Amino acid sequence: MFLLGSAYPTAKLGLNASIPPILFGAIRMAIVFIFLIPFCKIKLSIVQLFLYKKYFPPLIGFSLCMGAGVNFFLYLSVNASSILSPIVIGAQLSIPLAIVVSSIFIGESISYKKWILIMTSFFGITLIAFDPKIVNEILGILLICCMAFFYGLAQVFSRQLKDLDVKFTNAFMGLAGCTILLFLSIFFEGNTIFHLKNMNIDAWLLALHHGLLCSLLGHMSMFYLYKFYPVGQVLPFYALFPIFGVILSFFIFGEIPTLIMVTGAIIVISSVFFLQKVR
Repeated sequence: MFLLGSAYPTAKLGLNASIPPILFGAIRMAIVFIFLIPFCKIKLSIVQLFLYKKYFPPLIGFSLCMGAGVNFFLYLSVNASSILSPIVIGAQLSIPLAIVVSSIFIGESISYKKWILIMTSFFGITLIAFDPKIVNEILGILLICCMAFFYGLAQVFSRQLKDLDVKFTNAFMGLAGCTILLFLSIFFEGNTIFHLKNMNIDAWLLALHHGLLCSLLGHMSMFYLYKFYPVGQVLPFYALFPIFGVILSFFIFGEIPTLIMVTGAIIVISSVFFLQKVR
């Protein structure tokens, strides 16, 4: 959770190092693909895909949502925000949105207790949005809500890929995300070769941090825990990453959350924590 929380302040440092936001996401996904592909059982995974064609749609959906959608809106939100704490907290909406999306697409029932917690989590974000200090940060909050939606949708697709090798699905996701984001970067940001040539060592180290530590070590650690513990026992710890993100934002950028922001954060984080505990 510390590594996942570090993604936001280090992303701001990377964008401050003159890396365009969409290109940053493309580089992150390229690193994921490059470092995972040597460990993948390519032949076995491809055989599984052709034998069980049912895996194709969820694999494509997972790759588009997690590889392209999440990174696209994540880095755009960081780039659009001068204060990081609201978007770090807003990213928590991925859990309630995942539950709502699961209800719509795969028919999972939502108890009235969960609906109450979902509504309170959105109330917490709305409260933060009315903080006078972040009146100019609404775009960043809207973008991070889009990121949370794609993250939640990716979790729905990932549930249908349990029989495939995790390394293969994430390598495929990295390849698809890198390809799409690179195309979008060329189209919208331009001068891609120029930006790549002019990235300094600090920018590359920050990109490696996101690709290796945040994506691989951070997410893979959660996948590893799923082998030994129930999902319901692991996911509540997801509520910790915004706390680490806000603390790191304070130490790196000197951000001090306002009373309204702290109140909204407590509501959101508490709602998400209990949302993963109740049935």
